[in-house]
Amino acid sequence: MDYTIDYTIRIGGQAGQGLQTIGAVLAKLFARQGLHVFTHQDYMSRVRGGHNFYQLRFASRPVHSSRRGVDILLALDGDTVLMHQADLNPRGIVIYDSAAVRRSFDGPDFLDVPLRRISMDLTGVRLMENTAAVGAVMGILGLDLGPLERLLGETFEKKGREVVDQNIAVAREGAAFARDNCPECAFQVPETGGQPRILLDGSTGAGLGALVSGCRFYAAYPMTPSTGVLNFMASQSKSHGIVVEQAEDEIAAINMAIGASYAGVRSMTGTAGGGFALMVEGLSLAGMTETPVVIYVGQRPAPATGLPTRTEQADLLFVIHAAHGEFPRVVFAPGTPEQAFYLTNRAFDLADKYQVPAFILSDQYLVDSEWTLDGLDPGRLSQDSWRLGAAELEGLDSYRRHALTDTGVSPLAAPGLSRHLVVTDSDEHDEDGHLIEDAETRNLMVDKRLLKKLPLIREEIEPPLLYGDKQPELVIVGWGSTFGVMKDAVDELGSSESVAMLHFSQVFPFPTREHFDFIDLLQRAGRTVCVENNATSQFARLMRAETGYQCDDHVTRFDGRPFLLDELLEAIHG
Repeated sequence: MDYTIDYTIRIGGQAGQGLQTIGAVLAKLFARQGLHVFTHQDYMSRVRGGHNFYQLRFASRPVHSSRRGVDILLALDGDTVLMHQADLNPRGIVIYDSAAVRRSFDGPDFLDVPLRRISMDLTGVRLMENTAAVGAVMGILGLDLGPLERLLGETFEKKGREVVDQNIAVAREGAAFARDNCPECAFQVPETGGQPRILLDGSTGAGLGALVSGCRFYAAYPMTPSTGVLNFMASQSKSHGIVVEQAEDEIAAINMAIGASYAGVRSMTGTAGGGFALMVEGLSLAGMTETPVVIYVGQRPAPATGLPTRTEQADLLFVIHAAHGEFPRVVFAPGTPEQAFYLTNRAFDLADKYQVPAFILSDQYLVDSEWTLDGLDPGRLSQDSWRLGAAELEGLDSYRRHALTDTGVSPLAAPGLSRHLVVTDSDEHDEDGHLIEDAETRNLMVDKRLLKKLPLIREEIEPPLLYGDKQPELVIVGWGSTFGVMKDAVDELGSSESVAMLHFSQVFPFPTREHFDFIDLLQRAGRTVCVENNATSQFARLMRAETGYQCDDHVTRFDGRPFLLDELLEAIHG
């Protein structure tokens, strides 16, 4: 591409008005044209009403975060104009329908498009006014409608040719009206000719990671923001032979997953922080019985119900330290949907290899945001099997579920596969799995479960990603979903100063400094800033506890909203 574009579209309205549908269609169109896309959503905890918005940024270069400024504001109600007009960039435009919002706005920033009338005139119903809105945006951008018409054909094919033709006619009319009535609009997007890109959200990334890892049982009680993974797994259950169970509560969900894993299949459960609070006794059960299980935790503001549909990173220390007793666990915090895909696969691998619980720690922001990528590499996936098959078991003279070994990892077998009895117990037990009371066996089992495994697991944890200057004066430190906004901040600042990002996605056990001495890098930097979506800088506290290093400054946000790029830049140099 020999041109540069970077535009932001914000679609605002009430829950139930279809703003997510409009945003999703536009995002898919831009991705298919080879543009880079990033989207995020802001919505209230209600089915109807309230104020929500969907924000889409598309560019000719990679983008990984949202900005404050808006180029096109599509207002589905009057409140959207009042709340977001101040964010318009110079030469930005507000698209609205005065009949729908029941008021008119004057000025060069406004384009009144009769979306409702277009739908009624061409179809006799209001149902397609959102299609007219998509067409209007395409017209403002000067884009060819061919890709949109093909997408409408794919979307409504099952509803018949008449419905497809009506949607196409409505989209054409919306585009024509916008072009004819906004000839001075500056948002002309040249045809790219680029290869289509994959558009992936955080929930689907984690779900795909579970799917390719051989997950065959998923149990969960729906709780925002983890429900997207449950929905994805349910949508794939028939075609991939996955048992998906909507449990009566989170206690049942984790125990079902532990039971399925004990029975011999890779298993997973998912929840939010409040649901995970109910799972912690089951977590200890998995730790004591050395049963592999993957747990997806989608963070949201708390305590209690908090802000159910908002985002936060305040469950890190909770997940690391939850449950009674001492036993190893693995905690991954992906920063992108692509990382969610690969790290979920890695979580299944390490859970089985070391017979421990493994966590995917996400949040609402990552769950709902969409990113474009060029593809996913199957060659990076682990497909190892760490369980004993029937033939291997039959070849053994005896089997002990908790046999003492040099590594602390015992042979893992499922009951019913062979003549050997498979026994475990939630009480402290011996090598055969039967409960005991003596101190000597207790010491041997703690040494086996914890002290022998933990150093081996720690060796598997990869160091943080360094992006930017290799000898930076300023280092921005973060974990999980702050990846994108930190990366874009480095790109923005890098033209005028020496800056780098240090991003942690494998957070526990804390990475060693053997292959990359990231603490030395931090100590040599002129200034370090830790960026987190919580009030107490939990990751910075964890890093200090594990390494002794303390960041110079902390940038925190805990109002339930993610960092916007402009806000982070201001906070770093404000």
